[in-house]
Parts: sequence; C-alpha cells; structure tokens
Amino acid sequence: MRAAVTQLKIQASDAELHGLMQAYLRPSAFPDVTKAMDALQGAPLAILSNGSPKMLASAVHHNSLTPYFAEIISVDRVKTYKPSPRVYALAPEVLGFPPEEILFVSSNSWDAAGAKAFGYKVCWCNRSQGHMEHLGCLADLTISRLGQIPICL
Repeated sequence: MRAAVTQLKIQASDAELHGLMQAYLRPSAFPDVTKAMDALQGAPLAILSNGSPKMLASAVHHNSLTPYFAEIISVDRVKTYKPSPRVYALAPEVLGFPPEEILFVSSNSWDAAGAKAFGYKVCWCNRSQGHMEHLGCLADLTISRLGQIPICL
C-alpha cells in the first residue's frame, strides 16, 4: 500500500494506510453473488486467490458466504502469486479434479488467461464490459454477472 500511494504521489498518514488495509478484510460482495451461489449449490465451489488466508476468511465471513465454499485456497500455500502455474495447480490438488473438469471464474482477464493457459475451462466475468487483454489465451465463455453462470453450464 505504501508503494502505491508513494508512486501515485498521494499523501496518506499511517492511520489512513491502516484503514485502507483493514478495508481488504471487509469488502462488499456484488449484489448478485448470493443469488448466484444459491443457484450453484450442489457443485463444489472454491476460491483460489492471491489473498492471504486471513483476508479471504474475513471477506467470506463478512459477506455470509462461508457455507457456499468447500475450500478457500490462498497462494500462501505455494509462496507465489498468480499467474504462476504453481498457484493454478493448487485447485486440482486440493479439490481432486483435473483442471479441465473445473470451471474457473474470474473478473480479471489476466487471471482468466493464466487459468486457461494452465488448462482450466474458463469463464470471464466481465462486469465492466471491458476488453480482454491480449495474452494468448481466451476465456471459453464471457458473462457480465455471476447469475449467468448456471445458464452457461
């Protein structure tokens, strides 16, 4: 956080930086998330994130999403970040499914490309109607909100 505010030439006190870091523990989920999770019940759902275990557990709990997920997988297990293939290898290892049997959903086009390069079936949730970065791998399907996932499966 300090590097970002310094690079952007933003003045921020230690208290303000602490407040920003605390916001990562309590982000608000998009309004369609709970309805989408309800529609996907029965499928083993997991999170695979660059976030820390503490941040992920707090965010999921804050949004009352804990019951929906079979696993919450942090990159802390392999001590590197996406788009490293070592990160994408975690879900098949933890869930016991080969990558091609896992639908990987991300709102980040770079993450969708990394997952596709690894071998997942990929769904890009393009909420902002942006353009996919040209990274050599395209998502198998693109949606604009999570509620479209059950329709696409």
